[in-house]
Amino acid sequence: MKKIILTIIQLVVTVGLLYWVYHDPKKLGEMRQALLHARFEWLAAGILSYLVVEVAAAFRWQILLKVQGINLNFGRLSGLFLIGMFYNQFLPGGTGGDIIKSYLLLKETDRKAGALLAVVFDRFIGLVALVAITVTLVSLRFDLLAQTYETRRYLWILLILLGASIASLVASFLISGFNLFHLLPHKFPGREKLIEIAAAYHLYAHHWIATSFAFCASLVAHLATFTTFLCAAFALRADVLVTDFFAVMPIERTISSLPISFAGVGIREKVLQTMLHQVCGVNEGVAVLIGSLSFLIMVLCCLPGGIVYFFYKPSGLEKRVKLREMEREVASAEHEIPEPK
Repeated sequence: MKKIILTIIQLVVTVGLLYWVYHDPKKLGEMRQALLHARFEWLAAGILSYLVVEVAAAFRWQILLKVQGINLNFGRLSGLFLIGMFYNQFLPGGTGGDIIKSYLLLKETDRKAGALLAVVFDRFIGLVALVAITVTLVSLRFDLLAQTYETRRYLWILLILLGASIASLVASFLISGFNLFHLLPHKFPGREKLIEIAAAYHLYAHHWIATSFAFCASLVAHLATFTTFLCAAFALRADVLVTDFFAVMPIERTISSLPISFAGVGIREKVLQTMLHQVCGVNEGVAVLIGSLSFLIMVLCCLPGGIVYFFYKPSGLEKRVKLREMEREVASAEHEIPEPK
């Protein structure tokens, strides 16, 4: 029931935000002009950029799985990755793809703990890379991003979320590094997840070369995502400086990832409308369209995952199960991960 209510709220917020950013006749006129004079070859470049995102992320996941001693053939690995990408894009909350990918991976290997830790650390190292990029870009363009009240408001939201992320990373590192789990009550919220992260820390720290390659792949994936949006901007003939545009992107990526609307739709457009208009001088209508066009490129590139899932047959699984059953089995496997010694 909670998930149903949350999904309804997200859909209502999504529709409301889309009406808010699209109802202005002036902005609609700017969008029409931008589409009439669009350079569609840049859309092809945007698709190629997002394919780079998928290749880099798949390479990262392959590295993390090999550290766990899990060696899947190329077809199985690619299939699981594409399925995860598809459902992370289309299921509410943004992590449903991780549940499905974890469940299917559990069916493909007898290394249950390793499978889960690889999925957890995959998202974790992606977060670390995004924090590193955000700190760098925002530091270089802080004055520009804070020049108006509206841009400062989004910048402060970013800084609060960034501070919370860094605090969580530091706390998890200290708890795992000093094995402080015995000080946490067994019903402490997120205790199992901390144990997973700690176990991943201990293993991947011993394989620091592989982990470094995975981190670099994360950097490539994030920067290629920014480039996808930049290609959409160039397609709509937005005259932007790459450095200024990239400084805006961590704000959009962070805020639109919040589970407020469905897949960030509406929030993405609203953030870009303000930030690109006031920081980069892009017309508001064109800025909104950049957000929607970029999302359509990402959706297009993630669609093959849905087709793969339709034909994918996990080893030893005769019939498909519901998401709720997948969540229960993954949660059960998480409880079996031992605390690091």
